[in-house]
Amino acid sequence: MNVATQDPHAARKMAPLVLGAIGVVYGDIGTSPLYTLRTAFTGHHGLPLTEFNVLGLLSVIFWALVIIVTLKYITLIMRADNRGEGGILALTALVSRGVERHTRLRWWLLGLGIFGAAMFYGDGMITPAITVLGAIEGLEVVAPGMANWVVPVSVLILILLFMFQKHGTATIGAVFGPVMCVWFVVLALLGLHQVIQAPGVLKALAPSYAVLFLAANPAAAFVALGAVVLAVTGTEALYADMGHFGATPIRRAWLAFVMPSLVLNYFGQGALVIADPSTIRNPFYLLAPSWALLPMLLLAAAAAIIASQAVISGAFSLTRAAIQMGYCPRLAILHTSDKTMGQIYVPFINWTLLAAVVLLVVGFRTSDNLAAAYGIAVTMAMLIDSLLIYVVMRRLWHWSRALALVIAVPLVCIDIAMLSSNALKIPDGGWFPLLLGGCVFTLLTTWKRGRALVADRLDSDTLPLKDFIDGIAVAPPTRVEGTAVFLTSTPRRVPHALLHNLKHNKVLHERVVFLTIVIRDEPYVDDHDRIEVSPLGCDFYRLIAHYGFKDEPDIPTLLEQATHEGFPFEMMETSFFVSRETLIPTVGTGMAMWRERLFASMAKNAVKASDFFHVPTNRVVELGTQVEI
Repeated sequence: MNVATQDPHAARKMAPLVLGAIGVVYGDIGTSPLYTLRTAFTGHHGLPLTEFNVLGLLSVIFWALVIIVTLKYITLIMRADNRGEGGILALTALVSRGVERHTRLRWWLLGLGIFGAAMFYGDGMITPAITVLGAIEGLEVVAPGMANWVVPVSVLILILLFMFQKHGTATIGAVFGPVMCVWFVVLALLGLHQVIQAPGVLKALAPSYAVLFLAANPAAAFVALGAVVLAVTGTEALYADMGHFGATPIRRAWLAFVMPSLVLNYFGQGALVIADPSTIRNPFYLLAPSWALLPMLLLAAAAAIIASQAVISGAFSLTRAAIQMGYCPRLAILHTSDKTMGQIYVPFINWTLLAAVVLLVVGFRTSDNLAAAYGIAVTMAMLIDSLLIYVVMRRLWHWSRALALVIAVPLVCIDIAMLSSNALKIPDGGWFPLLLGGCVFTLLTTWKRGRALVADRLDSDTLPLKDFIDGIAVAPPTRVEGTAVFLTSTPRRVPHALLHNLKHNKVLHERVVFLTIVIRDEPYVDDHDRIEVSPLGCDFYRLIAHYGFKDEPDIPTLLEQATHEGFPFEMMETSFFVSRETLIPTVGTGMAMWRERLFASMAKNAVKASDFFHVPTNRVVELGTQVEI
């Protein structure tokens, strides 16, 4: 989404996009000051609280924001857009174009992308837990006697947040931008007030302080990188939300507003801790004067909810893309807005996330404890992005190997260092995203592999479509009035539903259409490229409908478009035939037995194709078939 510079109203058009980006894109990274500095100096792996360490850590945080967020994501990775869309699955689809099919390299790269998507679900669970906990922990400062209420209040807020999802975000979305603008202004003012009192802290802007800090005590600095990661969480959101706001508004919001506010707040916290080491117990809230503590608590809670909402909505969008790309079984997807196609609600994902988030809050109890789990998820995703962007630079942008390596190697080294630092915290909670990512990765790949096995089995058990039609021409059966539409994923083979119908009913409709839904590796397909109709003879037709992985396939709408383009359908005279497979796990013929049983269970609980594609239930005929996998 680009706004032309020659447009005299460009600034007016850009302002709402920048405001929206501040409200949605930067909620996660914008709430990091709640817990980042405190986490670095407390807990099992906390740094000794000295002025040198504070200045050194501030310098590392500042340069992490410059290198990882500004240079890597804002400048480089956001160039890798898939027709304007971003995110790990969009990047994976982009990478798949630059690598030859059926090669081991492509298999590895797709696997990395899918694992990165799996880690995003971990982020979708940890972000609401850590941000809401970090905000409500202000109760310990506002009213120390209510410290025991932090966990119950956090759980209540999260339950209400997830219960609200079915109503959509159209109503409250309009206030996200203004609230987050207030949040960042307050961050900047609180930090600026403290920096003015101790301007010497600004010397940490020099990279020499980061270098000296890392060199003086490499072991302690290495451990501290685990906390620095918390300052750059939310980078995936910069990329994933590019399709909603465009790259330019996201970049302007970061460079002109968000980054300066964050830097001022971090440096203000650092100046406060140097002046009074006891404030390390919660330097974020102690930056504020006592009269402002309660308003700060309420504002922080609002910012935490907004940060959580952005990740939850991202999980819904990622799920829809995974379904369209064939990595996830069909799930019920509800639209929450008549105006915005991207606003969706996935009940299964919503309640699964809620259960996991509540367990995280109750189990870990503090944002410091959750920080270990958070770091692993974030650094794993950042490393995968660095590896995939190298392929994009080489295969799609055709940059020289030397240039691509000069850019990618330092980024990969930084990601590995941060990931290794967080690996020290695996026993303290880092195991959670790894376990979750492994489980989700197994589910996604099992479904993809299982569908391929089913397609192979069905393909081997049926006839080539051309031979079947030639046979019909020689010995035509009785034809009845109306149109029969057969949903099939193999457009050149005879659908099992057609064979069963012909076998049992001994008739064919006067017009038979084989409908195949094809999902391209791009987010959207234009309407004029949607439909492809091919006559096959004997009143048989092949209709292929092309959709992007962010499009919403809708068969009644599709047939209405086909009617307008000269291939007419009368819905009341059209019957839809769908094959319903009963899967039988079989030893030694496909996947491991446990994976075949897992796949069969997933298929059994998937939404029926006719429901997913919005086919009127009174026009559907289901015919079953057994498939050994």
